Amino acid sequence: QLQLVESGGGLVQTGDSLSLSCVASGTIYSSYMMGWFRQAPGKEREFVAGVTWRNNRKYYSDSVKGRFTVSRVAAVNTVYLEMNALKPEDTAVYYCAANPAGTAVMSENNYHFWGQGTQVTVSS
Repeated sequence: QLQLVESGGGLVQTGDSLSLSCVASGTIYSSYMMGWFRQAPGKEREFVAGVTWRNNRKYYSDSVKGRFTVSRVAAVNTVYLEMNALKPEDTAVYYCAANPAGTAVMSENNYHFWGQGTQVTVSS
């Protein structure tokens, strides 16, 4: 069983930066994809970014590409999401999640372990 705990959310202004962390308790196997999702009020949860545990391959949604950077430090079982040039439309609860098979990386159905989420609010 894998437990995920996010931190780093908060209230920022348009154009600011924010960094999220996700610490995992348990074993992250080399097959895993670690992902970040977000859910804005009244909207479905959507994929934001992901990184493969084995070879550090990264994936991004079009809406954040070039502004967000996902990374991982295997030694401390931690995944990060560095968010730059934040916009009001980035406002959402951000979730860290683990996909054991590492396939269909943008589909939340393949992510079996989830954190509790951390709120990010970007004011205009």
